[in-house]
Amino acid sequence: MQVKPEDLKLLVQEKYGEIASQSKEVNQSSCCGGTSCCGDSTYTIFSDDYTMLKGYNADADLGLGCGLPTEFARISKGDHVLDLGSGAGNDCFVARAITGETGKVTGLDFTDAMLEKARKNLEKTGFTNVEFVKGDIEEMPLPENTFDVVISNCVLNLVPDKEKAFSGIFRVLKPGGHFCISDVVLDGDLPEGLIREAELYAGCVSGAIQRQQYLSIIEEKGFSDIKVEKNKAITIPDDILSNYLSEQEMEEYKTSGTGIFSITVTANK
Repeated sequence: MQVKPEDLKLLVQEKYGEIASQSKEVNQSSCCGGTSCCGDSTYTIFSDDYTMLKGYNADADLGLGCGLPTEFARISKGDHVLDLGSGAGNDCFVARAITGETGKVTGLDFTDAMLEKARKNLEKTGFTNVEFVKGDIEEMPLPENTFDVVISNCVLNLVPDKEKAFSGIFRVLKPGGHFCISDVVLDGDLPEGLIREAELYAGCVSGAIQRQQYLSIIEEKGFSDIKVEKNKAITIPDDILSNYLSEQEMEEYKTSGTGIFSITVTANK
């Protein structure tokens, strides 16, 4: 039975509320932050290394990303930047290091525990031009034509209605603004065993859609100059796959040509 969008949202809120109380090491020991799908083994399947970036905040790094969206975001001093699914604030603090004192960074998240963690991290910095706002990406409580740049890191794949999400991004960007989003997409169809697992959905895999569908939605919402800046194949270890697939299904999956990818996409309004 397919899980309803509203139930998936509740699942993601619950899962990421749990993640907010865990260490980066615990979060990285699973698919994308959850603890149930990988047992006691440790795999950093998705996340990239932030530690060398200016503005990096270790307390805000929960190891949940699948890329480095600020790498291609073309953020300039004085820009107003929006981070969708801002979590504990890691990308916001990196973006603030680029925008400087004359810019502004807004983080949007709908998980109370994450917002609390982000605000505590913000207090330690003393920054007055970073804020964290509670809101749903599908129904952003933000004014139109406000932001120069929108970024997001491994979050939109968890949003049930991606068309609404990209419509919202278009609405809140200023004319001439742009986005840079790191996310998870598929080439080919995942096995049914993986699709059924709502727990893995909150772990960034089965919430993903086909690459071409993802890029088509962006185009349909009015964006131009769409470019995949970075493409990284994701390999899921056998001891994770075996939780969801039989031995025969695992072999079929590996030889099917199906792939899970982390991509970083940019586009202009």
